[in-house]
Amino acid sequence: MTITRVLGIETSCDETSASVVEYDGSTFSQRSLVILSQDVHRLFGGVVPEIASRQHLTALPPVVRAAIQEADADARCCDAIAVTHAPGLVGALLVGVHFAKALGLARGLPVVPVHHMEGHLFATALEHPDAVPPFTALLVSGGHTLLIDVPAWGEYRLLGRTRDDAAGEAFDKVAKLLGLPYPGGRPIEELARSGDPARFAFARPMLRRSQQPGDPDYYDLSFSGLKTAVLLAVRAAEAAGTLEEDRAHIARGFQDAVVDTLVAKTLRAARQHGRERVVLGGGVACNGALQAAMRRAAASIAVFAPAPRLATDNAAMIAAAGAFRFRAGTTVSPSFSAHASLPLPGMLDATADSGTRASSRR
Repeated sequence: MTITRVLGIETSCDETSASVVEYDGSTFSQRSLVILSQDVHRLFGGVVPEIASRQHLTALPPVVRAAIQEADADARCCDAIAVTHAPGLVGALLVGVHFAKALGLARGLPVVPVHHMEGHLFATALEHPDAVPPFTALLVSGGHTLLIDVPAWGEYRLLGRTRDDAAGEAFDKVAKLLGLPYPGGRPIEELARSGDPARFAFARPMLRRSQQPGDPDYYDLSFSGLKTAVLLAVRAAEAAGTLEEDRAHIARGFQDAVVDTLVAKTLRAARQHGRERVVLGGGVACNGALQAAMRRAAASIAVFAPAPRLATDNAAMIAAAGAFRFRAGTTVSPSFSAHASLPLPGMLDATADSGTRASSRR
């Protein structure tokens, strides 16, 4: 059995990462993974693009060397280099793209551009061999919230997406309102554990029982109204002098609203398309309340979630997606560049039937 070995590089935001992954055509094997996070952005309450790009310039060479050494390999032993080229911060992406091109030229290796969100689809398969198509994917991060039907690797139907704030962005903004550190996902989850779920029962955004398949909002999501509701609750608590005692309750009410909405929309998609697997991806997939609620509500549908190290931005998922693309014979122009926004490759018509659904279930 032929094994493809790929060096992955990820610089889409504020993590500098490199990884070596092997792929035999059915199973992925992670040989190494190095991630260097830029904690300096905590000082500003968000990622500063210029700082991120400069940090990548400094960190990328030693990070790549460390990943190759950890894999007990050499760049010459790899079959290809995979690099994130979209979407993300253009300056940060350009650092990774040009580094990958230079290394590929020096080593005589082809360079495969990878869509960051496609990488998240592959992340869970690095740990769970059963997290393979067909499945329904919920990708939730600071910049994206996507609900995707995945009949096969490289074939995707976008079913729903956020119409405003991404789920991770909403967590960050609500954390700031509550005086919590950036990024806000983990602090809110920890604070919410001691909150009363009945104290602040925020409405579940864009979720109604009367919705039917085919309605424009059946799968779509929205978190801006929820964020505003939290803002009003915080202001009311401040005016009443009860914010300190209400902070945990507000965090719990907000998290419950987000989780309930994500679970309901995801399971709608899985059942409507006859999928027996749900795969979570992105930084918000680390949320324990989301994972637990999804598994409770899923019944006979298997739910797979990556470990935190593979849920957040990392090069292993980029290497896995790149290995699939390379092995599938994807042809790439050497002139490819970085893009702040780009559609997911392999996108199918979301309204088309996925084929004989019964035969696609596994």
